Amino acid sequence: MPILIDGHNLIGRMPALSLADPEDERQLLELLLSYRSRTRKAVTVVFDPGGAFALPETRRQGGVEVVFAPHGSSADQVIVRRVRHSRDPAGITVVTSDRELASEARNYGAKVKSAEAFAAEMSALAKGGSEGHDTRLSAAELEVWLALFQSRNGDDALG
Repeated sequence: MPILIDGHNLIGRMPALSLADPEDERQLLELLLSYRSRTRKAVTVVFDPGGAFALPETRRQGGVEVVFAPHGSSADQVIVRRVRHSRDPAGITVVTSDRELASEARNYGAKVKSAEAFAAEMSALAKGGSEGHDTRLSAAELEVWLALFQSRNGDDALG
């Protein structure tokens, strides 16, 4: 089941992250890469436009799709548009604690998980919690991390 995340909303609900930090999007991406590598779930995170971590509008990194809403739009609008145009909206889980976005996503048939619940799920997986996951990096995870932080010539792959 694809997961569609309201990025800044999730950051605001995670104790280890701060919306005031200029690196907040990058830090969330790192956590989502780990989540993705452990669960193999399709993950898309959508951010409002702008910010220090601005990438091209859409980019795939280690199996996580990162989308910045175009200027003049919002992450909420992008998420609703994706749910509305999906062939299987019931197969999508939208992660947000924004009541209006949650209501609209449900109206189109998507499931909604609160940002707090998703943050707790990510934390439990990272700690090897109830799911019983090994917290050591696999070879695949190591490759994702290396690709994230190094390009072939040693430059920062995201910067």
